[in-house]
Amino acid sequence: MIHNSSVISKKAKISKNVKIGPYCFVGPNVEIAENVELISNVHLEGNTKIGKGTKIFPFASIGTQPQDLKFKGEENYLEIGENNLIREYVTINPGTQGGGSKTTVGNNCLFMISSHIAHDCKIGNNVIIANNVPLGGHVTIEDSVVIGGNSAVQQFTRIGRLAMIGGMTGVLKDVIPFGLSIGNRNFLQGLNLIGLRRHKYENQKIIGLDKAYKEIFSSNNFHENLNKINGEYKDNELVVEVIQFIEKDKKRPICSPEN
Repeated sequence: MIHNSSVISKKAKISKNVKIGPYCFVGPNVEIAENVELISNVHLEGNTKIGKGTKIFPFASIGTQPQDLKFKGEENYLEIGENNLIREYVTINPGTQGGGSKTTVGNNCLFMISSHIAHDCKIGNNVIIANNVPLGGHVTIEDSVVIGGNSAVQQFTRIGRLAMIGGMTGVLKDVIPFGLSIGNRNFLQGLNLIGLRRHKYENQKIIGLDKAYKEIFSSNNFHENLNKINGEYKDNELVVEVIQFIEKDKKRPICSPEN
């Protein structure tokens, strides 16, 4: 079903059972998978792929050129996965040559009103980004992250799996997996224990993670602290994931507790 007021390029690839409401625009290089719905006034352009079952609300703008002065019109891409909810006034930009030329979004995500996904971002699955949250360029958001409303994430920042960012937080430092981060300039307030329990991790694993968290952040010398606990938690996959996150190459410092 395509409303007769919408402008759809003949070169766009539209799969079956796609619903396109009034006053939408779909450019020539756009690919829309099965069971996608564009409610109305949705703008899609560029080399953009929309995965099946995704629903896009009015006045979203997807695939327009990056907000990066270094962008000179080079070929770039945007790939959005399946069963995502993209609410009103959301903007998602494709990549740039300096970041691999591609922005990717996983499956089952919710992007609330006026959130922004900048160029070269990598968004995992089951991510929730609340109202008015901008992500700068080259940001990596791992699976099952929740970002509270009116927060902002600086470019090149990483947020680890199952982390939670409180509302109105300025995220300038990488947040470890399972971390709970808040503040005008973000710091760690502890672990996302509720999220861990909802994902049905064993209590012993969570207790071990909590103990390791205190040891890792017992001083500002993370690598020295990691060496002290080396091997102690090798059977706890939650701790191993945090350690690997900290040791991975990064652009930003690691977010740590305030005191």
